[in-house]
Amino acid sequence: MIRAVDCLFAHSEDQPVHRIHGVRPNGLEVFKARLAEGQRNYLDFSGFAAKSGVVVILPAAEDGMIDAVLGLGSEEGLYPFGALPFALPSGSRWRLVDCDVAQATLGFCLGAYRFGSLKAESLKPALLRRENGCEVAVRIADAIWMARDLVNQPANLLGPAELAKVLLELGERFGAITTIVSDDDVTRDYPTIAAVGRGSDRGPCVATLHWRGHAATDTSPLVSLCGKGVCFDSGGYDLKPSSGMLRMKKDMGGAAAMMGVAALVMSDDLPVRLVLRIGCVENSVSGSAMRPLDVIRTRSGKTVEVGNTDAEGRLVLCDLLAEAAAETPDILIDAATLTGAARTALGPDLPALFCNDADWTRRFLDAGIDQHDPLWPLPLWHGYDSWLDSSVADIASVSSKPQAGAIVAALFLQRFVTGAKAWAHVDVYAWNDQARPGRPEGGEGTAIRALYSALTTQFSN
Repeated sequence: MIRAVDCLFAHSEDQPVHRIHGVRPNGLEVFKARLAEGQRNYLDFSGFAAKSGVVVILPAAEDGMIDAVLGLGSEEGLYPFGALPFALPSGSRWRLVDCDVAQATLGFCLGAYRFGSLKAESLKPALLRRENGCEVAVRIADAIWMARDLVNQPANLLGPAELAKVLLELGERFGAITTIVSDDDVTRDYPTIAAVGRGSDRGPCVATLHWRGHAATDTSPLVSLCGKGVCFDSGGYDLKPSSGMLRMKKDMGGAAAMMGVAALVMSDDLPVRLVLRIGCVENSVSGSAMRPLDVIRTRSGKTVEVGNTDAEGRLVLCDLLAEAAAETPDILIDAATLTGAARTALGPDLPALFCNDADWTRRFLDAGIDQHDPLWPLPLWHGYDSWLDSSVADIASVSSKPQAGAIVAALFLQRFVTGAKAWAHVDVYAWNDQARPGRPEGGEGTAIRALYSALTTQFSN
């Protein structure tokens, strides 16, 4: 399940390695002046204007080498380089010049991703020469490929047990301690996760990873990550329409993102203690499924009235958050494909960030801008707390009001994070609706780069 981007790099020297030039519109004339006359005339004839993601292969130079020109447009970022792998001849070998090689390498790797494991034949990308200084870019691409693969897996092939198994593989790769809680132990220790999973023949489980950096001690910062791993969401008795189910294999996108962040923290050997918890579950319909207005006693002891069985993500997370917060982490982060309201407000590309600490909010936002992986802040507006009041339980899982759904969901989760020094909740979409350079259609490892960068800034030596 865990693939490596190493397959994209040309390792042998028995074939020529051609050049890729990144060009912006304001540097086009200077670049053309460096070309041989025939190449310059060809580039002019092609109408190349250095627009983002446009690739032109030039006639051979006098030394026999082939040059390709990539338009970078006027905006900064890595995504234009994502057009290269399939715009260049399959299997041809290239090296990057005239650009930030680390950023370009990451863009190339993200653009080369395709979920082709279930197809007999798939298009092969061009290959890139691996340059010094690109190690972090390759590790980031590896983490995002893993997250994309998880989100893209059909639900019949990736159920709760299979998702938990990937966490075990990840832990084994980095020497972490991993555990899986299943069957009656889930009912005892994670009652809300058990309630969500009761309707499925594929039982729920909780997968946990504990890891410590080589330089970390018992008093080193504790980073705690929690992910919603709903492998398929039918909506339960509050059944989704068929159109609403089409992409519900992606409802474990939060878990995929947290696994990606964990992989980067471990591969970077940050001097921290790390705990990753994934609630692996399927929300199905059956005679044993939870019902609207059921009341569940959570791990924390609070009782929750189920207002809507399709709002199951917050039930998956609340027991994980309660357990994590009891360990007093320095930063507790959860990610989930939690609400359609966040997508209505911000669209597919901007994850909603809720954070109860101003310093961490700024770190996450700055990291998102720096990594071209933006987050957008929404408020934990306590004026809406009363919307979660219930006449029969300590808290309702949903509000009876139709407004501010993403905020209300975050306020629900906040009830369970008492004890954490700082907490951030990221409401993600985890999907690309259309193919763009560096962002192929399908599953996406949303917010991984931003969260990892913020953690590195705060906790690296």
